[in-house]
Amino acid sequence: MRAFYLAYADDEVLAPLVRELGWSLNVVILEKSQSSQERLFYVTQARQYHWTKAALLQQFKAHAYQKTLTAQHNFEQTVPGPQQSSAVLALKDEYLFDFLELSVPHSEYELEQALLGNVRRFLSEMGGDFTFVGNQYRLELAGQEYFLDLLLFHRELQCLVAVELKIDEFRPEYAGKMNFYLSLLNQTVRKAHEQPSIGIIICQSKNRTVVEFALRDVNKPIGVATYTYTDTLPNELWPFFPSNEELVRRLDAVTAALQAQAGAKPVIPAKE
Repeated sequence: MRAFYLAYADDEVLAPLVRELGWSLNVVILEKSQSSQERLFYVTQARQYHWTKAALLQQFKAHAYQKTLTAQHNFEQTVPGPQQSSAVLALKDEYLFDFLELSVPHSEYELEQALLGNVRRFLSEMGGDFTFVGNQYRLELAGQEYFLDLLLFHRELQCLVAVELKIDEFRPEYAGKMNFYLSLLNQTVRKAHEQPSIGIIICQSKNRTVVEFALRDVNKPIGVATYTYTDTLPNELWPFFPSNEELVRRLDAVTAALQAQAGAKPVIPAKE
């Protein structure tokens, strides 16, 4: 109780929000979060998606906050202001598919079928506002057929979300292909009341610098993530993550998105 008071008594943003969560959820968030920004993330998400204690613990196990913080996308340049905060929170840098039983190596078809066979857990890992539309979704242009691996819909963003699955390392041409798919979706599938479509490319691995350059001049909203079967990140991969300065910038962006989602007043930007 003393720790709870010290953490929230002087926090004008979090204090009213934690009152809307049960005590068991608050204890988990207080004990497992390392900063006020991380607490803001889990409090806001648990409040919005009505997480149970088990669901909250699963999100901590999957490092949902860290993976949202390090996500790579071009949403700041391509998503309109009112939807930008929700778009930032809709993407993770890495998705944990520990519920899949796949041989190594496996094909893209096998990955897709395994996700479809566990579609409820897949959507849960993607985020609380995603719904399933279809797989191998057919698009047509000038007599040619094209097929999206997965088509989802994001309820808060009110937009279609195209998902492409890749079992190899990210390549720049994947961004160009996704940009093409999004143009087709917007022209032939999107309804009048819906927002422009978003693309997510999920690869087995990626070079962060290559992703940054591949998305730099793309005019459609695209995010690039990876997938894994374990929640443990090998030590040799940590050097490839963003610098401290880049993390501070992204921390401020995610914090602002959370505040906008919660309807709270801004807090002082994070310091390195």
